[in-house]
Amino acid sequence: MTEHQQSTTATPAADPAATQRELASRTTEHGEANVQTLTQTYATTPEDLWDALTNPERLPRWFAPVSGDLRLGGQYQVEGNAGGTIETCEPPRSFSATWEFGGNTSWIAVRITPDGDGARFELEHTALVPEDTSFWDEYGPGATGVGWDLAFMGLAKHLATGASITGDHAQGWETTPEGLAFISECSRQWAEANVRFGTPREAAEAARDRTTAFYTGQSPQN
Repeated sequence: MTEHQQSTTATPAADPAATQRELASRTTEHGEANVQTLTQTYATTPEDLWDALTNPERLPRWFAPVSGDLRLGGQYQVEGNAGGTIETCEPPRSFSATWEFGGNTSWIAVRITPDGDGARFELEHTALVPEDTSFWDEYGPGATGVGWDLAFMGLAKHLATGASITGDHAQGWETTPEGLAFISECSRQWAEANVRFGTPREAAEAARDRTTAFYTGQSPQN
């Protein structure tokens, strides 16, 4: 459906299994990096998916307000989050940008492809391996991965209903049974990706528990 269509579809349940997650290492021009990739197919057209991902009027309905010059070479700012520079842009297929937050720079790349009757959204988030790996050791890939999972879930609900699912609409959702189950399972799946990446299972599962506790406000499991 497009944003102009009326929908009587019920809000879909949050489904961690709808998203594929991968973790890999890569040598970039900036140095050694960890690359997190999330992929999901949505029941919409590539053009509508592109619009949902780039239209400043739609972004606040499922993600966050984004200001700036949203075109090639332009600067952008996600409210309360990262900002950066749009480095490539090929509508309605792909864009890439720097992702600058807390004094650190990473990179995001978005690709949209047709997938049967739907559209496939792939997000790559590339971050340099820091000298101090204590944050990664403590939380693992779920620290950023679960945040992206929540965005992918919000996008799914928005595309299915056209509704806004951020702000007051989402207040406290992470403490509901659905929210707790979704975050816990996404965190678990990132731990499994971390194990495939080569991290010892005990360390990956400890990072999983700390990540789940961070996003849900609960104490880590013993």
